[in-house]
Amino acid sequence: MLTLEFSTGDMARIRFALSCLWEVASSYHVLQAPENYTVQRPWVDQVHARVRAAGLGPGSLLSALIPPGPRYMPDFLTPPSATLTPSLAEELQVVLATPHEVVRTELNLIEWPRNAAVQALYDDPATGLRRLADEITAYWDIALAEHWPRMKALLEAEVFHRARLLAEEGAVGLLNGLHDAIGWQDDTLSIAHKMCGAEVPLSGNGLLIVPAIFVWPAVRTVTSPENPQLAYPARGIATLWESAAPAPAALAAVIGRSRAQLLVELAAPLSTTDLARRTGMSAGGVSQHLSALRAAGLITAHRAGHAVLNMRTPAADTLLAAGVA
Repeated sequence: MLTLEFSTGDMARIRFALSCLWEVASSYHVLQAPENYTVQRPWVDQVHARVRAAGLGPGSLLSALIPPGPRYMPDFLTPPSATLTPSLAEELQVVLATPHEVVRTELNLIEWPRNAAVQALYDDPATGLRRLADEITAYWDIALAEHWPRMKALLEAEVFHRARLLAEEGAVGLLNGLHDAIGWQDDTLSIAHKMCGAEVPLSGNGLLIVPAIFVWPAVRTVTSPENPQLAYPARGIATLWESAAPAPAALAAVIGRSRAQLLVELAAPLSTTDLARRTGMSAGGVSQHLSALRAAGLITAHRAGHAVLNMRTPAADTLLAAGVA
């Protein structure tokens, strides 16, 4: 059991951030042992061969730093985000600025033999970090860039959900609801952890909480008292890889591809945020299309708790059936 001991100052400094680098590291971890990650299997099937073909498999620096199984991964791969939604380029600048003594200290914690790539990073951190940044950029372009708009929409919705929970139930309700492995009691956050058991008193800088796609089904941590992080799986991850049926071409020709696709997605009631996540459109763009569909009598909206759900009307069902025919 890993326990993080909070002071009043730490409680006041809990914050959320998204992280491209957490997605890079945790998704590469998935690729190392895909048989353990059934939820992510559709994504693995799409990108596994492409990653290998790009020379980012065995022998790469990424493969040496991100091992399969519950083993240590250097913390400099996932530095704390300074803003809510940093870009990959912004995060890589932090990696490139990692002090060389920090790189060497964390590489010394690796429990498996160093390959040539890791030894080169140890001997010359400046050059090695540039190679690492290049590999991460190439990996991102191959494996994650096309999925990032939908991933980001889901993660932003997750942050919004947790912010409302914080407002309604306070920090205790927020922390206790993050994951089954996490519990809060007596100013201490307890995390059932496969890799370490320790008591870590925080130093007043709070806790950075990172909702992530690829850390499922577990949680991952950075236990530095100065910059602690907790990455946990966001809700609704499995829906990212569901394949919706394409919009009928005949209907798309009449009302437009985006509006036709929204009607297809509304086989079940969905919010504007859900539709943005599933289609990759911006929430603003979805809202404009929904307004037009509502004015045409093709959808209706009703409130369910805090959410507004959109539903197809019988007229929309008739249009879709005619388009398919």
